[in-house]
Amino acid sequence: MKKETITVFIVLLAVLQGFAQQYHRTSLGIKTSAESMDVEIQFYSPEIVRVLKSPQGIPFKKESLSVIKKPEATQLGISQQNNLVTLKSKAVQVDLNLQTGKVLFSNLTGNALFTEKDYGTQFTPVKDVNRNTYAVRQAFMLDKDEVIYGLGEQQNGKMNQRNQKVYLRNENMKVCIPFLQSIKGYGVFWDNYSPTTFTDNPQETSFDSEIGDCSDYYFLLGGSGDGVIAQMRDLTGQAPLMPLWVYGFNQSRERYKTQNELLEVVQKYRNLQVPLDGIIQDWQYWGRDSMWNAMSFDHVTYPDPQGMINKVHQLKAHLFIVAWPGFGPLTNQYAEFKEKKMLLDFDTWPPKSGTKPYDVYNPVARDIYWNYLNKGIFSLGTDGWWLDSSEPDHINIKDRDFDQPTFLGSFRSVINAFPLVHVGGVYNNQRKTTSAKRVTILTRSAFAGQQRYGANTWSGDVRSDWQTFRKQIPAGLNFSLCGIPYWNTDIGGFFAGSFVKGGGAKNPEFQELYTRWMQFATFTPMMRSHGTDIPREIYQFGNRGDEIFDVQEKFINLRYSLLPYLYSTAWNVTHNSGSIIRALFMDFAKDKQVLDIDNEYMFGKSFLVSPVTTKGEKSQSVYLPANASWFDLWTNERITGGKTVTKATPIDVMPLYVKAGSIIPWGPKVQYAQEKKWEDLEIRIYPGGDAEFDLYEDEGDSYNYEKGKYSAIHFNWNDLTKTLSIADRKNEFASMLHTRNFKLVLITPQKKFSLQPYSKTDKTVRYAGKKIEVKL
Repeated sequence: MKKETITVFIVLLAVLQGFAQQYHRTSLGIKTSAESMDVEIQFYSPEIVRVLKSPQGIPFKKESLSVIKKPEATQLGISQQNNLVTLKSKAVQVDLNLQTGKVLFSNLTGNALFTEKDYGTQFTPVKDVNRNTYAVRQAFMLDKDEVIYGLGEQQNGKMNQRNQKVYLRNENMKVCIPFLQSIKGYGVFWDNYSPTTFTDNPQETSFDSEIGDCSDYYFLLGGSGDGVIAQMRDLTGQAPLMPLWVYGFNQSRERYKTQNELLEVVQKYRNLQVPLDGIIQDWQYWGRDSMWNAMSFDHVTYPDPQGMINKVHQLKAHLFIVAWPGFGPLTNQYAEFKEKKMLLDFDTWPPKSGTKPYDVYNPVARDIYWNYLNKGIFSLGTDGWWLDSSEPDHINIKDRDFDQPTFLGSFRSVINAFPLVHVGGVYNNQRKTTSAKRVTILTRSAFAGQQRYGANTWSGDVRSDWQTFRKQIPAGLNFSLCGIPYWNTDIGGFFAGSFVKGGGAKNPEFQELYTRWMQFATFTPMMRSHGTDIPREIYQFGNRGDEIFDVQEKFINLRYSLLPYLYSTAWNVTHNSGSIIRALFMDFAKDKQVLDIDNEYMFGKSFLVSPVTTKGEKSQSVYLPANASWFDLWTNERITGGKTVTKATPIDVMPLYVKAGSIIPWGPKVQYAQEKKWEDLEIRIYPGGDAEFDLYEDEGDSYNYEKGKYSAIHFNWNDLTKTLSIADRKNEFASMLHTRNFKLVLITPQKKFSLQPYSKTDKTVRYAGKKIEVKL
């Protein structure tokens, strides 16, 4: 090649490079401008990447309400080839087209995981009251057959959330979280709090929000369902541990009208010796609707609230009290919030009462709310909160209602975060008040990050019918897949008026529906009976010896037998970002048959649950995932997985299977969670595979576990040698058992199932905190 030719080539190359877009390196990644947008890639960790886009040159301030993680130092390799800049961490590769602003996520071998659509970011100028801002839209492209989960709790009966359009605005029975996770092992959180339309069709997958200064989303690479949830918890907060008693049985009604009525319920459970741990006081304990949510007891119907609470505790039960975000016009709270301009001026429940919600977005207002709640209720010694209407209820809706100013902007711009900040205010203030009692919140709505506030979300005022019941399974699973592990539902459905004429709780059709629903609730994070129209206490259905009474008692007792297993699973939620209810793909991702199963799930990592959701069902088909074998809980029959079996379903049987290679601690028969220590704990071993389990114990309440005051004992089963290893105990707490018996039972098809601990065990070992190996 001649010298002149070389010179021309070098000059041409320099010119071409001059046309290439430029970027600026930041401490978290890079910034650039493309397609009239400012674009920023921020690495919060090697696995978590934030993508931030905004109209070019328009300044804005964004402080996330959901994300609490501070970006960690992440080593990045950054390179550019023409208009493509590539950022690599030790976990993920991000390609940014400097010309179009398109972002593509891949694994380190270059296989594409998730991509934006070409020119998929759009900003449409809008007025948000008197502020100029945008409606913001971000579109992506998924693989044709890719399965996704999430979007919160939708009552659509779908497990796979593909091929639909969903309007995401929180309301009763609908929890809207703009989060999805893919079977490919990644998650995406769209960090926007305004009403948002999620769309998935063959052309695109998109989030389209009514208000937003920016397009702001997080890509989370987890590699599995558990991994994605772990990343979401890392980003938005870990889930604290509920007190042990919450995992027992909780009774409610809409509503107990006097303190005597409430106390009689607890006493009747004790007299019947049916287990009970929680009793829930719903609305109007304050009196008239004009005094709505006064956070004080009406002196006529509740003349001695302190005595009532003391009596509940004497009966070894715990009391939830309801509180709402709205206040009646005759309450002190209404007057103070109105004077300080901290009320939102739209109608909330109850109708025609003049009730208005407070500005939950204002931190001072949240403190005022707690001061009243603490003085009027918590200081008396109550145990948990029923934070109802946390969407909130919105009646007589007018478009201008959404223009209401809040501390953080228009109500429209932050509406979906209402439950997050409201629940967070109660949690944070109770924790400031005392660490002796764990915050326990039952609430009707949620948003991303709410798991960090000790909140257990229920599915709202659902109807009492079989179709609605069936939809609760995928609703709860998709909610949990958004990273929020605590979810439950009204046993029997809330609105049961259609069954009243047929005898209410004695109506055979309602008895069947309620009992099947209770069986399902036994295997959810919280087991709670509630509803209107028909009282649901067990004795309303008959007497001991009556079939429906006996079946309910059987499953309540089963719940208590599983408390050591459930409490240990809950510790895994807190300690290892685990989940209690688990979509089947989380444990059996290689089995394509499970990806869209919406009527089965895992309870912890050992129990496969198949609720009976069809009226009069005498048998049910159950798919047992492949690459495992299974034990029928009721018969101990062992079955190879990868096939569908038919299980007879008389009213006292819900199909339940235990994965071979499981260790299940089986609790004693009790009337309440902490009646007996686990000093003679039965350990059931389901052979057929290696197994491990961590038995967790602590004081049962208080936050001392955060200081390391707990006990964890690791069990390991070697299926080949039939040897159980019990490791040295980790950590300790003041009231723990220093020595105890473990009663070992090796489950075989020849052993008949026992709801209570077996009278005959295979071996009993004395454990004093040091490693033991036992051959069975």
